[in-house]
Amino acid sequence: MQSFKRPDILLYLMAAAVPIAFGVWQSLLNNFTIESANFTGVEIGILQSLREIPGFLAFAVVFVLLVIREQTLAVVSLLIMGLGTAITGYFPSEIGLYCTTVLMSIGFHYYETINQSLSLQFFSKAEAPIKMGKLVAIGSAASLVAFSIVWLLLELLQVSMVTIYVIGGVTTMLIAIFCWFYFPHFEGKVEQHKKIRLRKRYWLYYALVFMGGARRQIFVVFSGFLMVEKFGFSASDIALMFLANGVLNIFFAPLIGKMIAKIGERRTLIIEYVGLIIIFSCYAVVSNPMIAVALYIIDHLLFAMAIAQKTYFQKIADPTDLAQTAGVAFSINHGAAIVLPALYGLLWISSPALVFLTGAGMAGVSLVLAMLVPFAPKPGVEVQWRRGSVEEARS
Repeated sequence: MQSFKRPDILLYLMAAAVPIAFGVWQSLLNNFTIESANFTGVEIGILQSLREIPGFLAFAVVFVLLVIREQTLAVVSLLIMGLGTAITGYFPSEIGLYCTTVLMSIGFHYYETINQSLSLQFFSKAEAPIKMGKLVAIGSAASLVAFSIVWLLLELLQVSMVTIYVIGGVTTMLIAIFCWFYFPHFEGKVEQHKKIRLRKRYWLYYALVFMGGARRQIFVVFSGFLMVEKFGFSASDIALMFLANGVLNIFFAPLIGKMIAKIGERRTLIIEYVGLIIIFSCYAVVSNPMIAVALYIIDHLLFAMAIAQKTYFQKIADPTDLAQTAGVAFSINHGAAIVLPALYGLLWISSPALVFLTGAGMAGVSLVLAMLVPFAPKPGVEVQWRRGSVEEARS
């Protein structure tokens, strides 16, 4: 059994724990908020904006790491996320849902920040795309289990959403407790900086993650909401749709990781953003629910290509910057996320199509940025303005 006490096994197990709680929370959210708290686009936009505040404050993880180790913080974050999910169903009011959402989000975002740092420290540059693809696949498999259970409990056993929230949250907490007691503490190869700093030569990475955060909000907040409000999907319908996402990611995420290793970050990001422009434009005019579901599934698959952002940064970064830059990047990623859901909630009332058309515009900006990623990024070769012309910008 000693052979299983490895850093990669720990990361794989924690990767499985996250979607159990978050998948239950996400798959029930739209129906629970509409049926139990009479939410409209305005309230769901506010809730999602509040959910992103802990992500915006992720830079503070550097200060937390002054008193707690990264691995310990990852486990504690899982416990907090599980608790926030478990108690969600007991607060079916506007304020109650806002509060439980923020609690869940604190755990989720701090875990994701630390997970990115640990992954880049534990995985070599050569193996990182492939192993990160495996992490996505494991998370998808766990999501698959979670969404299957949600559907079975709702449709066959008629279990209440309150009880399902408890099951999902407690399961994640139990996995976190197991990780706490079973695994030894693993040290990264290089001691991480414990202060916040923005580095000039990382500017393109910062820009990519900022635009990625804006794009993610449109998908997370309004794509699912479109299914419920426009097409009348039930909670079990949403769970089945997530189920399909999980099945496909199990097979495609590792392949995407291998693709990144083969064709590089630049080409992968270009493929992702061209696809997003097409998908968001189609969201704006779709009237057939089956086509909408197909768009949603393809959109979700493209998320795995965001691994290329992380491996691009790994290739250009000072190894001592991984932890603090992960926190800074999450804050940048969520800068737009705090404002956009609430603003788009208001825009949604007058024109849902405009929400998705502006998303297509954001994907266009990301595409321009992706074309600046070098074919072979490394320290000193962070940005390529044109073929044969590379910016060397050190701070």
